[in-house]
Amino acid sequence: MINIERNYESLVVSETSFKHYTYGYSLTKQLNMVDDRLPIVDEEQDVSTPNRQDPQDKDRDSELDFKHVGCCNPASRFHRFLALIFMCLLGFGSYFCYDNPGALQEVFKDELNITTTQFTLIYSIYSWPNIVLCFLGGFLLDRVFGVRLGTNIYLVILLAGQLVFAGGGILGTFWLMIVGRFIFGIGAESLAVAQNNYAVLWFKGKELNMVFGLQLSVARLGSTVNFWVMQPIYDYVKQYYPDNAIGIVMLLAASTCVFSLLCALILGWMDKRAERILRRDINSKGEVAKLSDITTFKITFWMVSVICVAYYVSIFPFIALGKGFFMEKFNLPPEEANNVNSILYLISAVASPLFGFIIDKTGHNVDWIFLAVSSTMGAHSLLTFTMVNPYVGMVIMGLSYSVLASSLWPLVALIVPEYQLGTAYGFCQSIQNLGLAIVTILSGLIVDKSHGDYVWLEVFYLGWLTVAFVANTVIYVYDRKTKGNLNRAPTKT
Repeated sequence: MINIERNYESLVVSETSFKHYTYGYSLTKQLNMVDDRLPIVDEEQDVSTPNRQDPQDKDRDSELDFKHVGCCNPASRFHRFLALIFMCLLGFGSYFCYDNPGALQEVFKDELNITTTQFTLIYSIYSWPNIVLCFLGGFLLDRVFGVRLGTNIYLVILLAGQLVFAGGGILGTFWLMIVGRFIFGIGAESLAVAQNNYAVLWFKGKELNMVFGLQLSVARLGSTVNFWVMQPIYDYVKQYYPDNAIGIVMLLAASTCVFSLLCALILGWMDKRAERILRRDINSKGEVAKLSDITTFKITFWMVSVICVAYYVSIFPFIALGKGFFMEKFNLPPEEANNVNSILYLISAVASPLFGFIIDKTGHNVDWIFLAVSSTMGAHSLLTFTMVNPYVGMVIMGLSYSVLASSLWPLVALIVPEYQLGTAYGFCQSIQNLGLAIVTILSGLIVDKSHGDYVWLEVFYLGWLTVAFVANTVIYVYDRKTKGNLNRAPTKT
């Protein structure tokens, strides 16, 4: 009888057009009809008899009355993309505040009287705690908190860190700003893991590449807006608070973190409702995530982790020092240097969902990664060895970055089981932060030791991109040898 009921429910989605012919039948007659005439009910309709209805289903039934309304049905595309809006906005405040120092690089160095190496500490200290804590944060999502509670906790930590950072600016205390940045980093990177988990939970097997692209798009929109508005806001605040303008501006920036926290609360409510109505079970076998699971991951996962480090260290540290680079080499004024520096984020905000959609349709993620890494090497070479308008190189880099982000991160969901995703994404973020922490400091040292000559810095970045290319080659060869699915076209259904 149980097998018949399961067969009965499994035909729901494909046969819903026949449901209107079945309402007059009794349950006994329905279960006896196991041939092609098996009657169909809606996927959320309870198939038990009225006398045997589970009391816990009563609350669910009142919500199922709205199952035909697109905005209320968690299984509908409209509802999923409504959740995606809040999913994307989770990272807006994090990315806006992350690059606050980059938009005010000269202000920080002049008013705090710090060197380039000390300035890069603001970025590297963000990464240091996440070498371990980001991995632990992903594990806690899988094993303890769950994605909803974990997201809220990490956003509260993020907001607290930004407030401490602003307090250090108001008091003119550099070490307190470093402490705030340390706390901010703990929340921000673990939040990114939670955001990835949400994406896979709602969109795996559907529009996952596009969703990762959209998440990146909105996040980078936060970075772009930061580069556009922080200098004018600082100039305005400076008129009224000349002694602690940096701290006041950082405090205003914290409002974007509050906005992201509100989005997390709304998304959490939507996810809890969807889990109840759809009876979602992402771990039907009851397997429990363990820290030791990482030793069972395939070589393809480790190569993805290598790319996460080798590619991103050629982007983020460059952006952190980019304003000075464009002012030095191309003699651009500060505001225009900021505009050029933000082009990468602006391009990725527009192009990431577009490339994600294309990759969803074409597949071949590994081939797209080859294209992204190669074109990024070309962009860095243009900026380093030619005097071509810097907008050209930054546009190419922005497009390449969009392709990489939309094609790389979904690979983890194809390699690792869902109940281990938090641990897997957490490890990727951890190893990436290790690379960023070290490379950001080294970048500042290279600039200081070369007396402002950025050629050696760019050669350094090109070396890391070569490592990313080799790692992707390993993925390609291994996947082809094992007849894997990482570089296949999508299956047509």
